[in-house]
Formats: sequence, C-alpha cells, structure tokens
Amino acid sequence: MTKFAQVDGVGLGLRRSLITQLQAPGGCDGIDFFELAPENWINLGGRYADKLRWFSDRFPFVCHGLSLNLGGQDPLDFKLLADIKAFLRTHNVKCYSEHLSFCGHQGLLYDLLPIPFTQEAVVHVAERIRVVQDYLEQPIAVENISYYLAPSQELSELAFINAVLQEANCQLMLDINNVYVNSVNHCYDAIDFLAQIPGERIAYAHIAGHADEAEDLKVDTHGAPLIEPVLNLAQHCYGQFGSIPTVLERDFNFPPLAELKLEISAVRRIQEKALVELS
Repeated sequence: MTKFAQVDGVGLGLRRSLITQLQAPGGCDGIDFFELAPENWINLGGRYADKLRWFSDRFPFVCHGLSLNLGGQDPLDFKLLADIKAFLRTHNVKCYSEHLSFCGHQGLLYDLLPIPFTQEAVVHVAERIRVVQDYLEQPIAVENISYYLAPSQELSELAFINAVLQEANCQLMLDINNVYVNSVNHCYDAIDFLAQIPGERIAYAHIAGHADEAEDLKVDTHGAPLIEPVLNLAQHCYGQFGSIPTVLERDFNFPPLAELKLEISAVRRIQEKALVELS
C-alpha cells in the first residue's frame, strides 16, 4: 500500500481571504488539514503570524512551494531554503512539495514554466532535488505541472516525471486536475497515464477547477468549481492508489466557504467509496 504524507482526508489551501470565515464558529468543520505556500507566510509578524499559529496549533499542515526554481539554471537560494526549513519545523509541517518546473532566470519570472523533457534535464533537476532534500533533511514531493508547450522534447511527460522521481529518489505530489488538463491539451489518455505512475511515491494530491478556452484547450486556473470529469479521474486515482490525501485548491473567484465545503464533501465521498471497494 502507498505510504502517503502524514495527513488524511481532504484539505483546503489556506488563503488569507478565507481566514475570517474559517475562524468563525464551525468554519473549519469538515476540513482535515490545510496547505499553504511558505513564501507567502515566512517572516510575517503581527496579526497574520498569530492567525497562522491559530491554524497550525489546531490542524495538520502541508506546504507547497512557489519559488524554489528546481528546474532553473540559477544557483539554489539557500537563504530561502533556510527560511523554509525553519518554517516547516516551527509549524510541524507534515510534507513539503514544490513544482517540477522552473520559475527563474537571473531573477524570478513569476510563472511556472515547463522543464524541457530531456535526459539532460532529468539529471540536472534530480541533482537539485537531492541537494534540497539533503539540506532540509527530509524527502520532498514534486508536482506534475500543467504545461502548454514542450520545448526540446525527447521524453514523454510521463517518462520525464518517472525518471526524475527515480533519479532524485523523491516523492510525487499528484495534481489530478493537471493530469486531466494535460491529457486534453496534449491528446493522451489520463487513465493510461495514471496506470504508469509509481503509486508508492505519491505523498498527497491536488484537485482544482480550470478554464475551458476551447474544446481542446484547458487552462489550469484554480479559479473555478470542480467538474465531473476531474472528480471521476480522482475516483479512479483512489481506486488505483488508495485514498490519497487531497487538497482542494482555490486561488481566486472565491465562492462562500459553504460552497467550497460542498466540493470537499464530494471529494470525501469518493475517497470513502474507494476505501470500501478496496477493503
């Protein structure tokens, strides 16, 4: 059985615009854990530091980084890594993940760009992941990103991801929505893709909504409700790998918290169904 991160059930991305609703009586009911980007909270003092401590004292947390630039050519930012290491320990974070992408070249680009699917890139990014793991003294998970171009492609997306996981001996943060989006945009079968994922390396999962730009073009936005095909794909994931701890991502166009909780409940129902079927 896959050894997941030390969280269970369904979590929610902690966004500052949701804090007031979450801290109201019953606001966190039905949410098992939270995820945040450490870069958005490191070194904050005052009321936001107090609010974060209110949550981390009560709930398990996972962290999902934004700017480590694992696939980039710039030197790794060890000041950022030192801050992340301290943050993970201060808040007893159960798992740290980052994007299998690059986001900087002589400075941050403020976007998550695809790493070329080449063997040279596998060696490069895997070495950087190993350095990060050694520095943090813990394994990290890398996310399969959504992408719209595949420059200098020598390997398939799947072959590239699996090669990095093997070479770096790291974990996978499986983004279910990204599998769906990429399968449409790049014309592959999402079920076949998942069949070849090493389940023993999965730490946890993401699920989110996206934008339909055209019948054959989906854009990963985290700004829309979940759709049935993505929930169906999640159900397949749980049937294949077990009840993966899953974070609902929502970054803008926030509905009332009650609507987000309905989506969390929908994910929980298919997790529970998978557990019954696997037992």
